[in-house]
Amino acid sequence: MKPAWLKVTVAEVGAVEGMREILSRYGLHTVCQSARCPNLPRCWGAGTATFMILGDVCTRRCRFCATRTGWPGGWVDGEEPERLGRAVAELGLSYVVLTSVDRDDLPDGGATHWARCIRAVKEARPGVLVEALIPDFSGDQSSLAEVLRAEPDVVGHNLETVRRLTPSVRDPRASYELSLEVLRRVKELSPRTITKSSLLLGLGETEDEVRGALRDMREAGVDIVVLGQYLRPGPEQLPVARYLPPEEYARWEAEVRRMGFRAVVAGPLVRTSFRAAEVYWELVCG
Repeated sequence: MKPAWLKVTVAEVGAVEGMREILSRYGLHTVCQSARCPNLPRCWGAGTATFMILGDVCTRRCRFCATRTGWPGGWVDGEEPERLGRAVAELGLSYVVLTSVDRDDLPDGGATHWARCIRAVKEARPGVLVEALIPDFSGDQSSLAEVLRAEPDVVGHNLETVRRLTPSVRDPRASYELSLEVLRRVKELSPRTITKSSLLLGLGETEDEVRGALRDMREAGVDIVVLGQYLRPGPEQLPVARYLPPEEYARWEAEVRRMGFRAVVAGPLVRTSFRAAEVYWELVCG
């Protein structure tokens, strides 16, 4: 049984249904649905969502994730950027989070499509801020540069877990060092771009290992850290090793700030895009 602090309340049922209708009409996916995010009722009730581009079939099989796996065979929905822009304009969003599945079946990992989607959103909704939660593109620097040329305001890439657990938690193609290299490269190619990464806690990591991962993030130039509870999405995924109480997240938040990161979001139900716009404005205006 899950602890009481993991219960989620729906703020506005009508807003949730309205979001569902618009997403269905434009044929768009969200990570909220595909990854069974616990914050879906809260975020959709507030009119926010994280759009998942490049389909809902991932070429990798990480053991913490519920997203479908397969091999799309190079298929790309060429009309998705336009539909995405129209949906963002209709929703009147001022801050948009984009993410995607891994697409190892594409030569550029989907980078060209990523850039098209970012530009389409910015053209359809002038002044909108775009946060790009990107895959690793297999470490290809030209793919990363293609995405950065579209000028996302925030670039996130998740470390997900500590070094020791990475081989048992993530797909073999998604290494700990590769993720750190992606974060470093973003800062090298675009020093002014805000970067973000997250860790899922409760997978069996020790506190010293968490501190080590945080130090590695700091060395890679990460600006925003997100810490949340791992929740098992289904029987095929890894079991939860431990549920951390809210007071532990408060302690971690204080420690992360002492380490010199520019912003931190920590809590049992927190995910990478949770409070994304709020944190951005706190960081920029703070």
